[in-house]
Amino acid sequence: MTLERSLIEHCALQLLAAEQDVREVTRITDAHPQIDVRAAYDIQDCLRGLKQAAGVRIVGMKMGLTSKPKMQQMGVDTPIYGFLGDDNAVDDGAAVDTARLIHPKVEAEIAFVMRDALSGPGCDAARVLAATDYVVPAIELIDSRYENFRFDLPSVIADNTSAARYVLGSRPTAVQGLDLETLGVVMEKNGRVVEVGAGAAVLGNPADAVAMLVNMLAARGQALPAGSVVLSGAITAAVAVAAGDNVLVRADGIGTTSMRFV
Repeated sequence: MTLERSLIEHCALQLLAAEQDVREVTRITDAHPQIDVRAAYDIQDCLRGLKQAAGVRIVGMKMGLTSKPKMQQMGVDTPIYGFLGDDNAVDDGAAVDTARLIHPKVEAEIAFVMRDALSGPGCDAARVLAATDYVVPAIELIDSRYENFRFDLPSVIADNTSAARYVLGSRPTAVQGLDLETLGVVMEKNGRVVEVGAGAAVLGNPADAVAMLVNMLAARGQALPAGSVVLSGAITAAVAVAAGDNVLVRADGIGTTSMRFV
């Protein structure tokens, strides 16, 4: 449905304040049950505009709910997407201040960096691979602004799919010759393996997730710009982190990346 602009702005400002003030809020559909997926993306776009007006540069996009178990858990059959700002970026191996987060969790992903712009509809994995400059391992840190990570689909979309921080590996690897479906990933926390997975966990192939993103953007009259970073979706389950933790992700053939928490 189409919401009044005042309600869209109210919800976006509420979520932005929750992130800035590092405090939980109740999910927006508790107060506004009329918010559906379309309206939730309107709120996300408004949130994006508020951040850009404050000087944040949009550097890419991220996919969420890209595993079948997660989709079943949420009762949906289509993943969701959010945006990445330069305020989300963390240097490889750098420290993340947990005092600026509510209840952080980390996931291992494969990130695409796009050489060429892509637009839909009709984008497929072949077009994604042809437009990709390189891939790197990534860690996404998610941090829902909702109490106890309790949300429904419209609420999490409006909250920019819980985006908080991300780190990319430092060794760009050309995608040609890689088998993204079988590419194995290991996540270590404080030197101990806590999660393992393979690229096929992401819609069967991470490139398919990027293609789906492009087509979802097209449905809203948007495209994926050249140079975009795209987090293609979680290969592993989300793991909670706290001050003192160190997380490292190893991805077969494309290197490692890490972040630590203080």
